[in-house]
Amino acid sequence: MYALAEDGGQLRPSSARSVEEAYQLGTGDKVRVAVFGEPDLGGEFQVDGKGRIAVPLIGTVQAAGETAAGLEQTIAEQLADGYIQNPRVSVEITTYRPFYVIGEVNKPGEYAYVDGMSALNAIALAGGYGDRANEDTIYIRRNGNPREERLPADQMTRIFPGDVVRIPKSVFWTVMSVVSPVAGIGALGYSAARY
Repeated sequence: MYALAEDGGQLRPSSARSVEEAYQLGTGDKVRVAVFGEPDLGGEFQVDGKGRIAVPLIGTVQAAGETAAGLEQTIAEQLADGYIQNPRVSVEITTYRPFYVIGEVNKPGEYAYVDGMSALNAIALAGGYGDRANEDTIYIRRNGNPREERLPADQMTRIFPGDVVRIPKSVFWTVMSVVSPVAGIGALGYSAARY
């Protein structure tokens, strides 16, 4: 599970554990399952659109929402239910689902997650800030959260798999996008009044 930190609500692993230990699987993640002594029952599996993986012998297993350790336990329990005595199962996350960068960057899009990803790393992957970017603040919609969080655009702000990172316009360009059309209408009115 991720816990809210006291420094502004930023999501972080709830202890010193790695992201992989706290990370909840979701659609697009890939895992490697190993059943010790049973090489035919393991393999690499991608979590499908319904949040499941198909494991030999036991069929589909719900993976979305589980940690790697939780999925190990689920698979072991199902294998122990009439198939294998005392199965030892290992689950390793081989590929995290991507994160997304949108807004005022040079190359918005989908990017592969790397452990330890920060806001600055994400912005660099997306080609750096665009000409109109606010370079102090970013907005992050965490995977599954319906609202954005406003966070500093620095090395301490962590990005997690599935996040949508939005780089906003600077205050100047935000004001200009409102004022320019109004000024254009005023100029048209002024021109029409002269003729």
